[in-house]
Amino acid sequence: MLRRQSTGIWASIPSVLFSAIAWIARCLCSIPGNRFPSCLANRRPSERALMQESSGGITRITGPRFPAENTRHSDNRLYNELMNVILCRPPNSCLLSLLCVLFLMGCESNQPAPTKKAGETLPVLNVETLTVAEQTWPRIVRSQGSLFPDEEATLGIKVEGRVSEVHVDLGDVVEVGDPLITIDQEDFKLRVKQAEAQLAAVRSAVGLKPGDPLEKLVPENSPPAREKKAEWDEATANLERAKTLYKQNVMGQAEFDQVVSFEQVAQARYASALNGVREKMANITVQQTQLDLAREDLKNTELKATYPAVVQKRLVAPGSYIRMGDPLLVLVRIDQLRYRGTVPERLSTQLEIGQPIELKIESVPQRTSKVTRISPFLDQLSRSLLFESLVENPDRELRAGLFAEGRIIVDPDQKAIVVPISSVVQFAGTEKVWKAVDGTVKMQEVLLGERRGDQIRILEGLQPGDVILRTAKEGRPGTLSAAEPQPSAAEQTKAKT
Repeated sequence: MLRRQSTGIWASIPSVLFSAIAWIARCLCSIPGNRFPSCLANRRPSERALMQESSGGITRITGPRFPAENTRHSDNRLYNELMNVILCRPPNSCLLSLLCVLFLMGCESNQPAPTKKAGETLPVLNVETLTVAEQTWPRIVRSQGSLFPDEEATLGIKVEGRVSEVHVDLGDVVEVGDPLITIDQEDFKLRVKQAEAQLAAVRSAVGLKPGDPLEKLVPENSPPAREKKAEWDEATANLERAKTLYKQNVMGQAEFDQVVSFEQVAQARYASALNGVREKMANITVQQTQLDLAREDLKNTELKATYPAVVQKRLVAPGSYIRMGDPLLVLVRIDQLRYRGTVPERLSTQLEIGQPIELKIESVPQRTSKVTRISPFLDQLSRSLLFESLVENPDRELRAGLFAEGRIIVDPDQKAIVVPISSVVQFAGTEKVWKAVDGTVKMQEVLLGERRGDQIRILEGLQPGDVILRTAKEGRPGTLSAAEPQPSAAEQTKAKT
């Protein structure tokens, strides 16, 4: 590109400064005591003189004058004059010479650059080209997060006692039903025996044999109730006979009243017997419950795993006395992990449950999953949205705590202009491609987007149908050969299918 030349009043500034510097140089040459007071006037046009001081005096070195025809300032009298002043100054005037040269270099920038000679032809390029086209470029939202265990539990025990044995340690893999910790069981076994004896006693009181179900027991058929029922029946029969004798005036009033009271007492005793049986039946239920609790406590003296897990922490040792609820072990379930990641607030509205997500984890193959849970709130500090994704890990290759990068596909059908990365070259701080316009190859500045593998998205600078060089390193100004441009990568893939 040709540099823009100054116009108007600004264009006259370099000439004015040239004149001022030349005048200063003449004044310096005319200073008394200077060995070369008239260095400009005494020099012939065909030579120049450089003065060099030495221990024996002054040595004159003559040679051809600074050639005006080899400089772009040959038509500038002030420039030539000033250069001769600089060249004829002794070494102690180097500061002035340096300032003048810097000024000359700055002024050269205003001169027009050389243009291509008329009639010059561009070379013919035999290079591979491609036609720019849109292709499927799924829209992706990136996130960062970590893997967490699907379940993490701090285990305690329901009873208190002294630890007799710890069956697992850090990193051990446990399955459902595996023993973890055992408490001393002697006291609990004695409590079970005591509860069994008490239950047997109350069952025998109502006539239940060992193994007989309580539900089949009828209070009226229990031995105590049958006994009182018999007494009541006898008293009732005596009362009927007494009524007959009393009507015949064979029995007196006092004796008859005594028979009536005996019958009432027998009836009350029978009712009391029935209540006693029912009370004993309830007591049987209580004793059965006590026995069940004693057996449950005995069972709880051994802590077992309830799901497949790995021991993360061991917090107790054999011989320790523990109380109910004290933390003993920390188990984590890692056959299924949870990826917890975040997305910025500006992208939170694009996140939906069920969207596919690709997880990139160091040193392991890429995993795929789906968004399963989304937080209803944004974090107030980071202004980000938390979400979860379940990651299957049956072989336990992944460990909880690993860092992962997620790529959530929010729009799988998005179209974009994509070119090979080899088509792009960085030049003068910008990214460019070699674009063919009417058969002529020239550089075209582009704005790049996301890169995926050996493909990169073009945001600005190209349109579908443009022809570019497939390999930017082969590009240079020229004209294309008669070869037809190759189709884009998307069209090649479509043709194969």
